[in-house]
Amino acid sequence: MKPKSWKMFVWPMIGAVAIGVSFWLLSKELRGLSWPALWAGIEALNLWHWSMIVLCTAGCYVTLTMYDQVALAHLGKHVNVVFVGLCALTTYSLSHTIGASAFTGAVVRYRAYTSKGLTGAEVGILVTFCSLTFSLGVMILLALAFLIDPGLEARFAGALSPSVVRWLAVGVLGVIVLYLVFSALGLPPLRIRGFSVAYPRLSIALRQITVAPIETLFAAGIVYFALPEVGNPGFVVVAGVFVVSFSLALLSHAPGGLGVFELAMLTGLPEFSNESVLAALIVFRLFYLIFPLILGLVTVAVFEHRQIKAGR
Repeated sequence: MKPKSWKMFVWPMIGAVAIGVSFWLLSKELRGLSWPALWAGIEALNLWHWSMIVLCTAGCYVTLTMYDQVALAHLGKHVNVVFVGLCALTTYSLSHTIGASAFTGAVVRYRAYTSKGLTGAEVGILVTFCSLTFSLGVMILLALAFLIDPGLEARFAGALSPSVVRWLAVGVLGVIVLYLVFSALGLPPLRIRGFSVAYPRLSIALRQITVAPIETLFAAGIVYFALPEVGNPGFVVVAGVFVVSFSLALLSHAPGGLGVFELAMLTGLPEFSNESVLAALIVFRLFYLIFPLILGLVTVAVFEHRQIKAGR
């Protein structure tokens, strides 16, 4: 077997190990779980909560559409916003659920955007640009979360001292500032293994760092409004715990962060019972992952059907 073929199994193996370890730790954490209490947590949500959850979900996918719009603006391409929105819904619902977001996102976007005249190379740049936008958003929110809430680090075992965490957060924000400076200076493209990525114009970079954090905050809002009001530490704390948990889930390469995300959220929100947190996470997965995935699969089926008819 060629060396490169081994690399195809590395990340899936890491994801499988992460899921196994997380479920083992979860089984210890959830020993004695009360299923009636879990269901009661979902039933306790009123019309206001459900309305805000739906609104936050819509906000997530509208913002994800803007990821692609900013990338298309960087490429100097124009595509119908409805088409871009459906493409974003399909891309992100699949990648969030299945995992391997770079691969699944590339496949869906290639199939969609080449039908609108983009070349394979341009789709590759678009995928890279959207991944960069998402990474910038996570970096900004992680840094701000640890700076705004000094107690956030202690919620996750407290491996580092608060002063070290604050300096790391400042360093991350410094990287973001450098990115904007490099964009303003119009530096030559960054070349990685023969692949060239041009720094965006400053106006595009500013749109990136504006749009990027908003989607994650909307996603955190789904969890926030699904949690009980009694004992709730507030949106800033919940959002901070969410960003850390979501980042750990992504780093695990587990499909949908399964197990890893739940364990991190349970660890970071000791104010609530396990049943309350799990009830909120069930609602989150339904609205952020499952419902959009169903819509995404329907969109793929309709698109492919039209492509077949057009080919005929």
